[in-house]
Amino acid sequence: MFGQNPKRATLFNDGTSLEIKSIFKTLQGEGPFVGMPAIFIRLGGCNLACNFCDTDFENFSMYDINDIIKEVLKLATNVNLIVITGGEPLRQNIELLCSQLIKLNFIIQVETNGTIYRPLADEVHIVCSPKVGNKGYFRLRDDLLSRINAIKFLIAKNLPHYSNVPELGQNKYNIPIFVQPMDQNDQYLNKENERLAVDLALQHGYRLSLQIHKILNIE
Repeated sequence: MFGQNPKRATLFNDGTSLEIKSIFKTLQGEGPFVGMPAIFIRLGGCNLACNFCDTDFENFSMYDINDIIKEVLKLATNVNLIVITGGEPLRQNIELLCSQLIKLNFIIQVETNGTIYRPLADEVHIVCSPKVGNKGYFRLRDDLLSRINAIKFLIAKNLPHYSNVPELGQNKYNIPIFVQPMDQNDQYLNKENERLAVDLALQHGYRLSLQIHKILNIE
């Protein structure tokens, strides 16, 4: 969306229907579950507008939660990982969806920017990718920090705020850190970002995350 998307407000409905961009089967391309077959539920809309974001999460439709579950089950052969992403998935009330998927014995991963809190079930794996605003990183919510299973920091050598890993509360909870080279749609910049991410991983013991779905040219 490259920062051109509208910043959408948090929704407070009952979660029986959700704004959905797409539901599809692929490999998880990054983070703790990298390489695992997964069903992605991409929710529409985001509360931020990052100028490097290349994900299309607008042009969404309203889906009844029962229809979402049916679509997941159609795709679920040999897959037990569900990735709920966006946009910003915690902008919507996904608690009911998560609880129903857990009852169906799926592993649930939610990918969030860390600015919104929802009381999700303990079984849900929360991966946070913090983002930068005009005054630096947006604060990670204190009530969310204790629930985060991993933090994925984007790394870009030419962007000061993204050129290192700040302390955002992760040390208190001993949260595993992943460093992921930012895709700036520029071959030279991307190589610089990869080198810096490798250096940071080696210096500090972080885990390197590469977007293998882009390497493999899959969704």
